[in-house]
Amino acid sequence: MTELPDFKVIEATEDAATALTAAQEGGEILRAGGLVAFPTETVYGLGADATNDKAVASIFEIKGRPTFNPLIVHVKDEFQAAGLAEFNDIAQKLAHAFWPGALTLVLKRKQGGPLSLVATAGLDTVALRVPAHPIAQALLHEAGVPIAAPSANKSGYVSPTQALHILMQFKDREGLNLIIDGGPCSVGVESTILDVSGDAPVLLRPGGVAVEDIEAVVGPVKTADTSDSGEVTAPGQLKSHYAPSIPLRINVNPEDRLKGESLITFGPDMPRRAALNLSKTGDLKEAAANLFTFLRALDMPGIRGIAVVPIPNEGLGRAINDRLERASAPKDGEKTAGPPKYHDPIGNIQI
Repeated sequence: MTELPDFKVIEATEDAATALTAAQEGGEILRAGGLVAFPTETVYGLGADATNDKAVASIFEIKGRPTFNPLIVHVKDEFQAAGLAEFNDIAQKLAHAFWPGALTLVLKRKQGGPLSLVATAGLDTVALRVPAHPIAQALLHEAGVPIAAPSANKSGYVSPTQALHILMQFKDREGLNLIIDGGPCSVGVESTILDVSGDAPVLLRPGGVAVEDIEAVVGPVKTADTSDSGEVTAPGQLKSHYAPSIPLRINVNPEDRLKGESLITFGPDMPRRAALNLSKTGDLKEAAANLFTFLRALDMPGIRGIAVVPIPNEGLGRAINDRLERASAPKDGEKTAGPPKYHDPIGNIQI
């Protein structure tokens, strides 16, 4: 492929043949330096050839993502990962236990390796993941290169769990060449990120693999404290992230909902008026899969804010609460005031 094609969407849920065709076309685009949005089991990714500086820089450009914020690099298997990073015993145990799957490992980057330093934000570490989604796997095999891929949304906004969410975000396409529509994402929150570049594993971001499951494999896991330094060493660590364009309050009892707010609830015996329930049965896995879809559904004209009831802080509840805390945090230069007078549901706040 000498020229990148015009933007299009390929629906790849019908059968294996359509999925393979989409992956083949996506692989050609990636090798040519283009951008492909594709499904994973966590959220949709916005992918570029992780060895191509210019292609990776295009991701930062169309997302409006800070260049100091590194990207997750997706690989097809442990063998490919071993060519990009240094694996210690802990990393090998975790890769064997959770790959392919929703776990990202931060490892020492191999010096002189093929990865673009733009993808790693110039750090001596790299965040690697082997996705489990069959379309993501097919794309990696067809591309023949590692794929740098953050979530396919404008920086700081709610992550996409359906192809439609990407179309809503990138209305002008803005350099995006292909969206592979693989249907809804099954996990619905981003991967867990674990730093295993040192002597002990450190949790940088809770996500689709529960910390309790990780500790069952490698023992106690420390939690990173970036509150003082504000240093970003891995994706998903910005204080304000995953946010709708209207105010979000968390840990709100239903009776404390404000006028004009819609409510996101969890569990049985919750109010139904102007409310969406993440899981009526109290299933945290179901709640995680619904979280971003519900935030997007309520981020619309006529709703002045979103209130979320307390979510149990265990298992996948840790990931849900992490996303809610970051989504409710003030953006740079923004005060914790009332709801905006006007908002665009695509994510551009106008006061």
